[in-house]
Amino acid sequence: MSRKIAIIGGGNLGTAIAEGLIKSKFCKPADITITKRNIATLKELGDNGVHITSDNAAAVRNSELIILAIKPFQVSDVVNGFKKELTAKHLLVSVVTGVFIDDIKSIIKKNLPVFRAMPNTAIAIQQSMTCISVTNATEAQITYVKDLFATLGKVTIIDEKLMDAATVLGACGTAYAMRYIRANIQGGIEIGFDAVTANLIAAQTVKGAAELLLQKGTHPEQEIDKVTTPKGCTIAGLNEMEHQGFSSSLIKGIATSYNKIVKG
Repeated sequence: MSRKIAIIGGGNLGTAIAEGLIKSKFCKPADITITKRNIATLKELGDNGVHITSDNAAAVRNSELIILAIKPFQVSDVVNGFKKELTAKHLLVSVVTGVFIDDIKSIIKKNLPVFRAMPNTAIAIQQSMTCISVTNATEAQITYVKDLFATLGKVTIIDEKLMDAATVLGACGTAYAMRYIRANIQGGIEIGFDAVTANLIAAQTVKGAAELLLQKGTHPEQEIDKVTTPKGCTIAGLNEMEHQGFSSSLIKGIATSYNKIVKG
């Protein structure tokens, strides 16, 4: 079922979502309305057929699915500004970091389906890992929202109590992966490659390794076993990394990021 979509907030994330939905042909540009105070920055989307406006209430009134893509401190004012337009036809999806479903419900004071979605920056190239929590929705509504984010990458439904953990693993995880790739590049330069070539080899190798897990459904150790021959260079390098605390430092880093979110 095609729905009219309002993206409230035309910043980097809101724009990336709109572009991804258009590129994937999930919906027509004319089915999308995106809002921002300074609509001049959205000219390219407008030229492609997306409705551009600074009127949040009008955007909500003329849509069935609302994607809230604003800053956390803006939520109360923005949602209060359009909540009178919310009816039984609406689904509300928040991609706002740190704002709980109950926070949204306490503002709208209506028994509507409310989703909380946590994509990562790879949504800009339709390769996001998006974790979704939901309340008050039917199976058909859940399927629709899953299908929407599936056009922008991979999707999984989680309990909202795990959303902080998902933020660390799926969003902070992008930075962790980048730091590993950077170290790989530095190592590649040390053993003889120029920076551009080392970057290409390191990035494509990580991409290929990830695709092996996603497409084959295997455990990392199964794939590691395929390239670790007895007395070979791979196992020698892996063992040295472990001696230097590679896995333990990564696990400690994940736990530290999680504690920072939970405890502040």
